[in-house]
Amino acid sequence: MNWQKSSFSGGGDGNACLELATTHATIHLRESDTPKSSLTTTPESLAQLLRSLKKP
Repeated sequence: MNWQKSSFSGGGDGNACLELATTHATIHLRESDTPKSSLTTTPESLAQLLRSLKKP
């Protein structure tokens, strides 16, 4: 998989970064400091989560 780090990642400061990869209709999420553990979701479910988090 081609993992991509979040554009909000600083780098070099020892903090974990969110990384994601896509395969077909699945999104894979993991923290950079624990790359062997990941979560999977669909684009629709992730979009719904992000919309709900942005609500005031």
